[in-house]
Amino acid sequence: MDYFKKYDTNPAEDLKWNIPERKQGTVALVGGNGQNFRTVVKAAEWLNTYPLENVNVVLPDVLKGKLPPVPGLVFLGSTDSGSFASADELEQAINVADYALLIGDCSKNTTTTRAVATACQKAAKPLLITRDAIDLIADNRPERVLLNQNLVLMASVVQLQKLLRAMYYPKMLMPSQPLVQIAEVLHKFTLSYPTTIITLHNGQILVAHSGNVAAVPLDKTSFNPLTVWSGELATRIVIYNLFNPNNFINATISALF
Repeated sequence: MDYFKKYDTNPAEDLKWNIPERKQGTVALVGGNGQNFRTVVKAAEWLNTYPLENVNVVLPDVLKGKLPPVPGLVFLGSTDSGSFASADELEQAINVADYALLIGDCSKNTTTTRAVATACQKAAKPLLITRDAIDLIADNRPERVLLNQNLVLMASVVQLQKLLRAMYYPKMLMPSQPLVQIAEVLHKFTLSYPTTIITLHNGQILVAHSGNVAAVPLDKTSFNPLTVWSGELATRIVIYNLFNPNNFINATISALF
């Protein structure tokens, strides 16, 4: 299995020093709904610890009166339930940034599901999708969305199982499978589709990109099975890939360490 490699230490330690001293680059942080935007705010705090020129916090406009007027807030049209309504607005908000992070907490309704899936399908900039935003992709013709080479999915194995089933993908993916079988499915899937996948299985964080699969023991990182999904790791992965383009696996592994 030449495509499957395990790392107990960082194979690209020098990438940690590639984060610039002067501010550069823009990240679009997308998520939230009328009732819940806590994860978005926390992720914005993490992103603002890095030398970025701009962090655009993209929220539905139903929240306009609930937040103080701080720089970087971008409000888009919302549904009656308080989540994103327009695919065109979402697409534009993603494409004006150098990298985008769809952090989730979007209400699950037909309009928002369609808007998010369409915007992700058309995204022209690197876009990491995680947490419950993955479910919106799975519910709206994912076989079309995942043809976009700019997408990175940070998803649980259960979410990936649902996604592959919705696509009628011929290989099964189940939480009960051993690590090697999961790696084999991710290997074949990322050869068939240009999407990149990050997941957690049996105490290993798996990073699959262009048919290559890397495994990093969770206990070698500063994360645990709960905090890995908090949003902090997703923001760190975005930052390391923003400042180390075209080196996805090594940049992502460096973010883990």
